[in-house]
Amino acid sequence: MSNPLIVPTMAEMTSQGKTPDILFWVGSAGSYDDRAKKITKAFVKILNKANVNFAVLGTEESSTGDVAKRAGNEFLFQMQAFMNIELLNSYNVKRIVTCDPHSFNCLKNEYPGLGGKYEVLHHTQFIKELIDNKVIQIKENSFQGKRITFHDPCYLGRANSEYKAPREVLAILNANILEMKRSKETALCCGAGGAQMFKEPEKGDLDVNELRTQDALETNPEIIATGCPYCMTMMSDGVKVKEKENEIKVLDIAELIASAQEL
Repeated sequence: MSNPLIVPTMAEMTSQGKTPDILFWVGSAGSYDDRAKKITKAFVKILNKANVNFAVLGTEESSTGDVAKRAGNEFLFQMQAFMNIELLNSYNVKRIVTCDPHSFNCLKNEYPGLGGKYEVLHHTQFIKELIDNKVIQIKENSFQGKRITFHDPCYLGRANSEYKAPREVLAILNANILEMKRSKETALCCGAGGAQMFKEPEKGDLDVNELRTQDALETNPEIIATGCPYCMTMMSDGVKVKEKENEIKVLDIAELIASAQEL
């Protein structure tokens, strides 16, 4: 029987006079989307196993406003952002970690101009810290020789120039890491960015996620690794369109590390 997840809230910790080292920003997808919830749980397993002193906002967490901003509603974005900043500052939050590159980019680059200045990390960057500090141990041979290709999320890669952390985390799995023909700076979007996730695509010959899935399939992978819940949805749908869902798994890096950790 697996250990129950321990997920303290900021309100609980504050009432006990405690201050967490990091705030885990779960994000809308990680809170409500059934597939993305598995990513959230996997990351919490990693945090629990590494004895990280963290907390979540719980019911106090709201949308960062990223989608509103990308869709052109600056007024709604600023309303959501100011509300979040007031809450984060009231808790004196210094360090935020999130599994969502859209939240990562928004909190890191757009909140400072509105008075929300925090150190913001993507979960792959934080997992790399844990690995560097030798608090993550993985089972040997858990993914040894497995063919894994990594899809770069736009808001982690091109928007924030973070290409190393996810690959360095994957490297500890001793898997066969395969690069797509379009990767890192030249990676193709999964098709969900810029609020495209919530609308039908424009007319064309091929949906973007199907084109990106083709890039992945050309590496002949057993696993497509992602670092974004929206990329997870788009790549999973692409694999289904190609009728490869029984042969190829789409997994977040947190899920790979959580499953490879020593019991």
